[in-house]
Amino acid sequence: MKTLTADEIAAQALSLPRPEREHVAEALLASLRVDPVVEAAWTEEIRRRIRDIDSGKTTLIPAEEVLKEVEELLR
Repeated sequence: MKTLTADEIAAQALSLPRPEREHVAEALLASLRVDPVVEAAWTEEIRRRIRDIDSGKTTLIPAEEVLKEVEELLR
């Protein structure tokens, strides 16, 4: 029996109806065994960052501006 490559598996999975794709995606994500404590910490960090942005405590900088600064620092 031929072993499928990851690209072949992905192509086959993408041809499935949406409910079956969701099932495959959920199974794959579950197989990564995310530590619930780590997941909860990241969720809280994301919420904190969103609160900081919404409240004006944190100001977003456009990516173009950041990349320009990085390029200047590397020169």
